[in-house]
Amino acid sequence: MEMSATRATETQAAGFPPEDSTAPPPPLSWAIPRKKWLLPAVAVGCVALLGAGVRALLSDSTKANSALVFYTVKRGSLPIVVVERGNLESQFTEQVICEVENFGGERYGQSGTQILFIVPNGSSVKKGDLLVELDSAPLKERLDTQFLAMERAEAEKTQAEIRYTNQETQNTTALAEAELRVKLAQLDVESYEDEKGGTFQIEMQNLDMEIQNARAQQLIRKKDCEAVQALYDLGYKTEGDLATAKLSLSRSNSELASNIARKRQLEEYTYSMQKLDRQGKLDTASRNLDQVKLNNQAELAQAETARDSARRAYDKEKERYDRYNEQLEKCKIFAPQDGMVAYAVSDSRRGGAVIEAGAFVRERQEILTLPNLTKMQVNTAVHESVLDQVAVELKAVIRVDAFPDRSFTGRVKSVAVLPDQGGWFASDTKVYKTIVTIDEDVQQLKPGMTAVVEIDVERVDNVLSVPIQAVVQRGSGTWCFVRAGSGVARKEITLGKTNDKFVEVKAGLAEGDSVVLNPMSLLDEEEEAKKEEEEGEEGKADAKSGEAKSGGADAAPGKSGREGAGPDADRGNGAGRGMGPGPGSGAGGDAGAPGQRGGAGVMPGGEKSFPGGGDKSRRGGGPGSFIRMFDKDGDGKISKEEAPEPMRAGFDKLDKNGDGLLEQSEMGAMPDMRRKSEGAPGEAKGKASGS
Repeated sequence: MEMSATRATETQAAGFPPEDSTAPPPPLSWAIPRKKWLLPAVAVGCVALLGAGVRALLSDSTKANSALVFYTVKRGSLPIVVVERGNLESQFTEQVICEVENFGGERYGQSGTQILFIVPNGSSVKKGDLLVELDSAPLKERLDTQFLAMERAEAEKTQAEIRYTNQETQNTTALAEAELRVKLAQLDVESYEDEKGGTFQIEMQNLDMEIQNARAQQLIRKKDCEAVQALYDLGYKTEGDLATAKLSLSRSNSELASNIARKRQLEEYTYSMQKLDRQGKLDTASRNLDQVKLNNQAELAQAETARDSARRAYDKEKERYDRYNEQLEKCKIFAPQDGMVAYAVSDSRRGGAVIEAGAFVRERQEILTLPNLTKMQVNTAVHESVLDQVAVELKAVIRVDAFPDRSFTGRVKSVAVLPDQGGWFASDTKVYKTIVTIDEDVQQLKPGMTAVVEIDVERVDNVLSVPIQAVVQRGSGTWCFVRAGSGVARKEITLGKTNDKFVEVKAGLAEGDSVVLNPMSLLDEEEEAKKEEEEGEEGKADAKSGEAKSGGADAAPGKSGREGAGPDADRGNGAGRGMGPGPGSGAGGDAGAPGQRGGAGVMPGGEKSFPGGGDKSRRGGGPGSFIRMFDKDGDGKISKEEAPEPMRAGFDKLDKNGDGLLEQSEMGAMPDMRRKSEGAPGEAKGKASGS
């Protein structure tokens, strides 16, 4: 940017006194001329002038508004660049966390595992170096106890497995014995009932043989007896011989009858009894076989359950023992890669302890990180107004505050989809986390260093451009104030693309035109002139009607406050310099007045200087955005040297804590201070006119 001349010279060329002039500013050459007031309106005019004089004494911004700064319009290239600040971090960071469970319980009012040793913060380590050693004493005690429990479980498992094997053998023996009984009983039944050679048939054949023999003996004895009887009759045999022959015949008859009876008993009774007995034994053996099978299954299942339970118990005990061993190994943490040790920053809201030897750490708590310092990236945030311009893979230039003479090339790696509402500047400001990687391997860069990222969106060549603080927008109109002879003139313009400092002018200006960089002062004078003219016309109308108005008492109820407020009631600073509020209540014109660089704020009466692209009603309008524009060292505050020159006169009043720096809370009070300073004259005017 080039300024056309010194501030004093340009101010005088524009028809205004220098900044240190205490005289009230003369009317602008383009302002509406004042009409002569009638005699009855003189009192009202005097009151208005008195209010303006009091306001000039109380307001520190009157001098700043009467000095104009010009910029000569030039044609050239306009780089469309999104500039954001952020912090360096490693692209590849190994996180070292505590993986040891809390085996020690509550000790010394602390829960977790105590750090016995930790490498100093900022140390350079190699892969495999010991980083942290945690207290393992409680773990070793548990490990010894668990070893004994595991041994007992192993013995019970072995016994259960042997019992199961023994039960399998017993089941096999019992089953074989039962099956043998069934087979024997089956053979017994079959051997008894076999028609060809069964036991029953053999017995029947034997009885038949005996019956045949008995009949043969009977026949022989009968023949013998008849022969002896014949001989006896002849006298050859004695009576004793006859009796003996008859006895032998009787025995033969008895034997034959006995054999016949035995055969009948065998056929009718013995056969059925033997058949039922043998079949019953077969059925019993079959049922016993089924019972043996069920008993075997139940006993085997019981043994199997006991065995599996013992195995699971052993596995659990062994798993716990192995876990304790693993936890014991994790009490010593070794470096997974080369890097620099960076202690984890505790969250004070959660009462986190500082990482140091003797401190307690919870499981899964981060202890330290090992960033790869050769591959770095910038963690920044992009405002929602320029989010549509930023895309992945866009080229960027990174400058680190610690090395101002060096720059690095990079690319946009990622842009967050959702906003980070806990942003850097204000709770209602939406920014989107953006990661920009540095392409080359770097040295000496450390995590946490502040860096400025310039994301190259595009470049527009051979265009006219002006600083964005020179552009003013009211409603749907957009214009600049341009030097015209000894004064200035308003010109409507058409805007094009913009960056954070300049905006393209497509129509309305020509190369070589001088535009006003601080149009706030012109707007203030214009508003004052219009209000004074309106009050003069109202006073003239009142004089013609002959009505004596008291001003303060009549204007207060239900009126806008113009009649009792004086010429500044409509300036939009929200104070309402009369007894009633002015119609332009709101943020006022102070938010954008001091700064003219990088996006103006809200103009009087609600007008907004155009911030260049994006949402015209939101971008650059709050105290946080104002600080962001002028904060050159990135500390989130504005020093007196960083503040724009028109703002330095009232700097000490804004600096409430007297530290020489303006914070966001102090900047937020700036409109209220101006309302208070401008409200007193208004009230005086109202009371004077009312009297």
